[in-house]
Amino acid sequence: MEIRALRPDDDRSAFQSGDEALDRFFHRYAGQNQFRHYLGVTYIAIQGSRVLGFATVAPRHVSVDSLPERLQRRLPRYPVPMLGLGRLAVDRSARSMGIGRELLRFVLGLASKMADETGCAGVIVDAKPDAVSFYTKYGFTPFEPLEGQSDSRPAPRPMFLMMAQIKAASVSAH
Repeated sequence: MEIRALRPDDDRSAFQSGDEALDRFFHRYAGQNQFRHYLGVTYIAIQGSRVLGFATVAPRHVSVDSLPERLQRRLPRYPVPMLGLGRLAVDRSARSMGIGRELLRFVLGLASKMADETGCAGVIVDAKPDAVSFYTKYGFTPFEPLEGQSDSRPAPRPMFLMMAQIKAASVSAH
């Protein structure tokens, strides 16, 4: 398996995560956003020509006031740069193979590189309610939810992981 940036000629049509919104994004908009609008980059976990999963990232800023109080003390009082993990999905046929974990590790590596090269205080993900436990397992901390949620479409749960934790984890993984 290889993790690399999406290419225009990658066949995305067979990918099915089981989440209609994630699948629609990957099939219809990932290429547009990356190659035409330059809004973010989608990385794919691929084996041969088969896409096993994807993660889409884009730079973000966060107001320090929206983070948990214990983190606010460590950061400056102006918006700080982050790497936003917009979407992460694994094909149904590749579940329980560790693809999501590997994609997340890859994204954390991107954030660490970004911190060294341009500045990045951490990673933010707007976790869907059923994915919160996945991100919590890797050290992400929930913070104030977005407004506008409803029972029929619960809002994603913003979660944050400090760069110090990312760097510490990458050192212990080697």
